[in-house]
Amino acid sequence: MNVTVFGGSYPKEGDTAYADAYQLGKLLALAGHSVLTGGYIGTMEAVSRGANEAGGHVIGVTCADIEAWRGVQANAWVQEERRFTTMQERLNELVLACDAAIALPGGPGTLTEIALTWNLMIVASIPPKPLILTGAGWKTLMESFYNSFEAYVPQNQRVLLQFAEDVHTAVAILDKGRASPYPFGVPRVAPTK
Repeated sequence: MNVTVFGGSYPKEGDTAYADAYQLGKLLALAGHSVLTGGYIGTMEAVSRGANEAGGHVIGVTCADIEAWRGVQANAWVQEERRFTTMQERLNELVLACDAAIALPGGPGTLTEIALTWNLMIVASIPPKPLILTGAGWKTLMESFYNSFEAYVPQNQRVLLQFAEDVHTAVAILDKGRASPYPFGVPRVAPTK
C-alpha cells in the first residue's frame, strides 16, 4: 500500500518523537509499504529516513509555498519528489494518493491533514481508508471533541478514525485491516438524517 504519514516538523534527531517516526518508517517499509510524507524536516524526515534505510520506497510531497515560508528543500531520504506550487495541492496529493494514513503527534498542519482526510471520507469524496491517529494526545483531543460536539459527530463518522497507542500498534492495525471483509472494517458512510 501507499501509506501517508502526517506529523509535526519540530522533532529533531535525538528526540523521542523523531525516534518513533523513524521506527514507523522502518516498520512500514519492512511490511512492504511505500511511504508518503510532506518531504521536509521533523517527523517527515524521520519517517523518510527509516523507510529509506529499511529498503522502502519514499515519496516526498513538497510545494513552493512551504519552501518560500521555511526555506527548506526535500530531505535527503526522499527517493521520489512530487512537487506542487500550493499548500492545497500538496495536501490533496498526500490525502488522495494514499491507501491509508497514519498521524503522528503534530500541530495545526497535522490537525488539518487529519480533518481533511476524515471529512472527505465522511462526504464520500474518497472511499474509506484507514486513518490511524497515533499517541495519547490525539485520542484525548478527539474524545474532547466528541463530548463537546456530540450531536455534530455521529457514530458512523467516528468509526472512520482509529487510534493507536504507538507506532507498532498503528502498523498492526494496518496488517489486521488487510484481512477484513470490508476495507479495513469500515463500511461506506451513509448520511445521517
